[in-house]
Amino acid sequence: MVIIMFLVTTTITAQTKVGGVVYDEFGDGVPFANVFFPGSSEGTITNDNGRFYLQSNSNYETIQISFIGYETLTYTLESKVNLELNLTLKTEAAALDAVVIYTGKTSKKNNPALDILRKVWENRRKNGLSQFKQYQFDKYEKLEFDMNTIDSQMVNSKLFRGMEFIFDYADTSNVTGKTYLPIFINESLSTVYGDNEMNKEKENVKANKNSGFSNNQTIIAFVKDLYADIDVYERYLKFFDKSFTSPVGKSGIDTYNYILRDTAIIDGVEAYNIIYYPRRKGELTFKGDFWVAADSYAIKEINLQATKSANVNWVKEIYIEQEFDVLNDSLFLITRDYFMSDFALNKKEESKGMYGKRTTLFNNYQFDIAKDKDFYKRRVNDYDPEIYNRDEAYWDENRLEKLNKDEKQIYTMLDTLKTNKKFKRLYNIGTILASGYYEIDNFDIGPVFSVFGFNDVEGLRLRGGGRTYFSANDMWRLEGYGAYGFRDNQFKYGIAGKWLMDKKSRLTISGGNRRDIEQLGASLTNTNDVLGRSLASSALITSGNNSSLSSINLSTLALSFEPKYNLEFRLGTSYRTIKSGNPGVFSLDYFDADAPGGIETETRQADASLTMTYTPGRKTSNYGVDRTIINSGEYPILFASYTRGFEGLLESDFNFDKVQFYYSHPLQIGAFGRLTARVEAGKTFGEVPLALLNVVPGNQTYFNITGAFNTMNFYEFVTDEYVTLHLNHNFNGRLFSRVPYLRDLNLRELVGVRAVYGKISDENIALNASGLTYLAPEDIYWEYSAGIGNIFKVFRLDVSFRGGYNYLPDARSMAITGSFGFSF
Repeated sequence: MVIIMFLVTTTITAQTKVGGVVYDEFGDGVPFANVFFPGSSEGTITNDNGRFYLQSNSNYETIQISFIGYETLTYTLESKVNLELNLTLKTEAAALDAVVIYTGKTSKKNNPALDILRKVWENRRKNGLSQFKQYQFDKYEKLEFDMNTIDSQMVNSKLFRGMEFIFDYADTSNVTGKTYLPIFINESLSTVYGDNEMNKEKENVKANKNSGFSNNQTIIAFVKDLYADIDVYERYLKFFDKSFTSPVGKSGIDTYNYILRDTAIIDGVEAYNIIYYPRRKGELTFKGDFWVAADSYAIKEINLQATKSANVNWVKEIYIEQEFDVLNDSLFLITRDYFMSDFALNKKEESKGMYGKRTTLFNNYQFDIAKDKDFYKRRVNDYDPEIYNRDEAYWDENRLEKLNKDEKQIYTMLDTLKTNKKFKRLYNIGTILASGYYEIDNFDIGPVFSVFGFNDVEGLRLRGGGRTYFSANDMWRLEGYGAYGFRDNQFKYGIAGKWLMDKKSRLTISGGNRRDIEQLGASLTNTNDVLGRSLASSALITSGNNSSLSSINLSTLALSFEPKYNLEFRLGTSYRTIKSGNPGVFSLDYFDADAPGGIETETRQADASLTMTYTPGRKTSNYGVDRTIINSGEYPILFASYTRGFEGLLESDFNFDKVQFYYSHPLQIGAFGRLTARVEAGKTFGEVPLALLNVVPGNQTYFNITGAFNTMNFYEFVTDEYVTLHLNHNFNGRLFSRVPYLRDLNLRELVGVRAVYGKISDENIALNASGLTYLAPEDIYWEYSAGIGNIFKVFRLDVSFRGGYNYLPDARSMAITGSFGFSF
């Protein structure tokens, strides 16, 4: 599945194709030179090395190359396809002073291009959809993928043995000589409705189809989420989890150089042509040009090519084109949006990779047709199988752009490929890597990544499990696991089931039982997940002694529903027994006059809880009992819960009330990266033992654990009321990009601050018979961290420093943690 997600698109059939390098008189490549077809709006900008590529569906006999301080060069094309041109610009004698003045940068004073750009800002609200109360339009989106740089070595490789027929569908570019293999295409038709007064927008999908995976909503949603819609008028354009500075937005003036190149009539409209390129390397910027309508100062056309020095992983090239047409005499609205990216392991010219191309067409604009507020509410379950089963006649009638020959062949090839045994094996490997499960008929074995573990109680731990799986939209699911520790010689298990009783409200009943070894102090907010397990109690490598583990027997029964999309309520009950998993070393004992010797070693507790989880902006796929989150980590989370403990019920030991809350929010701070803020708070009313108190989560592993304190030991602080704050910021290489040599490593700067304040009552201290000294962080415990991310593109390393309570025994003044992850 992962392989298919990143496979790439068809080449473009063009009438005129030009490529090569622009040099100066000293033989050095000229970056950011303007290359265009005379008398047209079609052009491009040379890259950092002076290389360019330009193509058009029209026939042209000449191209022109221009740049500040050089004479404009007009070159006659010898044929429709011109390979590897070497063009030299001569220094313009009258402009030598200008070269000295600009030294690669344009002035912010007396610059006509900036005067025009300021007019664009002033008139932004007069151009586009924002001037209407309501709007609606039809939208056609086509996503395509091609494997690129196909050569004989790849064709003859073992990977494609048995699937050689796919190369019969390959296409060769006459410009580069490279061969491309169309692999995947996804089409969708929808109508978009918007209301500017209510600030609401809704997209109703009418049809969706793709080559071979029409029912795999996860692939469709993942691929579509890669290419977010962008508004070039905004300060920053967000995609691939990054914020690029827009050349049209107000932040562009400090980021780009602007040059007014020309004035021309484009589609009957007088327009100014402005070229732009970045002032500095290493930042998330573009180069290209745009046309501005002279009367309305609206953007008529724009192209954006990401600079190669931009700190983005796995993407070698990014190219965007947008076209706007005049509607209603003076209104400019987008009619075409083209987005192309070249995915590759590195940015070397010869590296193999995959092209991803999205073409979006807009049509049939209508305005001021009011809809009521309920119309814009998203349904909890909006899956309609008919959308994914439209016949070919429907598509032929409704496509806004016909498929070319290569695009049609993708459907034929994938239908054949799906029946190939070798392809099925590769697809299964991709599925295992993506989901962690190995499929056998209607049962999945896994997750395979949790087979091995280690802790001080169990020693080496082996775990095996599985789940029922008939389809991604199963209405019910059973899953479970068994585990064995070779040090304690104990068998553990967990089993759970859930049933989606109503699709519209997502009314779900769930329950299960687990007997296992657990690290209770790994998280402040526990949700009684029967199959959940913290890294702290199963990590292969830990820092120092981790003997404070508990033996737990947990049974749960819960009912959940969603009255609104991404708003879930859960009413649950649980019964658990908790005792030390390492008697003689770690104790959970408490005083009980009715127990033998006045001390009880096991806590028995029945409780009921009501929780609310709100995740605005979360995107999911599939509509069965389980859903897949598409944009993990990109949306806020609000969680609140109330729990009531019942003494005497099933021999339960304590009465108590507990309230808990946390809020997490990722914030994109313009071009300065992403800040993730998380605050937690809670309070327990009533007398409870250590097993039911809130243990501030320490981290004695070498891995980053969300919500934990890296320099704090397990059970170092215990509270019955608390508030915590976590601030973590990723600058995405913004600072390193200013440092020569260091910028080439594409590293990313990470900083963080964590703090906790808490209290514990005298009654709960007096109840303690464990021998553990209860200490609450009433003076505020805090720590700060600095780190480097994107090491080898997949690893981050953090160093955390303790800011308080350094006088405590075994206090760790510093901790080093790391984590692996895939990110752009």
